[in-house]
Amino acid sequence: MSTQKVIISSDCAADLTSILQQTTYSSIYILTDTVTKELCLPQLQGINLLSSAKTVEVKAGDANKNIATLTDIWQTLTETGATRKSLLINLGGGMITDLGGFAASTFKRGIDYINIPTTLLGAIDAAVGGKTGINFLGFKNEIGVINPAGYVLIDANFFKTLDHANFLSGYAEMLKHALIYSEEELKKTLDFDLSNIDYDALRSLLTTSVMIKEVIVEKDPTEQNIRKSLNFGHTIGHAFESFSYEVERPILHGYAIAFGMICELYLSHRKVHFPKEKLQQICQLIVDNYGRFEITCKDYPRLYELMQHDKKNDSAAINFTLLGTVGDIKINQTATEKEIFEALDFYRDVVGF
Repeated sequence: MSTQKVIISSDCAADLTSILQQTTYSSIYILTDTVTKELCLPQLQGINLLSSAKTVEVKAGDANKNIATLTDIWQTLTETGATRKSLLINLGGGMITDLGGFAASTFKRGIDYINIPTTLLGAIDAAVGGKTGINFLGFKNEIGVINPAGYVLIDANFFKTLDHANFLSGYAEMLKHALIYSEEELKKTLDFDLSNIDYDALRSLLTTSVMIKEVIVEKDPTEQNIRKSLNFGHTIGHAFESFSYEVERPILHGYAIAFGMICELYLSHRKVHFPKEKLQQICQLIVDNYGRFEITCKDYPRLYELMQHDKKNDSAAINFTLLGTVGDIKINQTATEKEIFEALDFYRDVVGF
């Protein structure tokens, strides 16, 4: 499997120019959504090597990460003469890098692509590691391939366009990385001032967080072993996210993962003795910053059903990554339906239902 080069940039235009000078492409395409076209694309428009690049625009929002939008991208590439020597630049959040990465990986059996994440969540999660895909039949990232971008260019200046909720959505993944890595990194992450964002300090924190994911992905690119650690909080978190769309109360991905971490930290405490005081500390931080997503006990069976469709499952068992303590990763853990419902009870108690 090819590797990707991650660049933490302070001048996206200069670094992208340097990358483009290394190879000649028959044509260049820039994939954006309706939001990033307005807020972020202007930062690339002074680059001479992009003067003839074609912009492919899709509707914003994770609900549009689907087969219909994917087909529209393939159709545009085909009708405008894209070849196997074309390049696709994905400029946007995780929805764009997931969708664009899959489009590039499958068009003419694969063309080069570069990810330029414009959200903190995209930089920490979707853009790095090579996972691409679309949602299908209500399930998150159900169809896709693992195929790394040639480059991932991360410039924190793009994150200044984010509202606070979208910033917090990315911070949840940074918190996850810290929890699976070390007490030292967790302390740095918890000490970061979310009410007065220092973008220089963020760049330093971001560098380490991306490094954590890179090291894990390099050891296990196809998720057979330690890469499953990156799924902490996601088994229940993805169920929350999918359910939120079903009931037409959509929540951001990072919020769903934060709520999923409350549940999976409870399972960690119950099954592998994650420290109670650390559990309470993380839960309090999540409640203070992310609020709550309302569920009732009547919703448990549907949430459980959504968990059963998680790609990490082996046979009939729902697979979890749990933590013995910060940095002590326990992959391939299972929980009974009763234990999962207890975790959902715990979540409701913590957030105040």
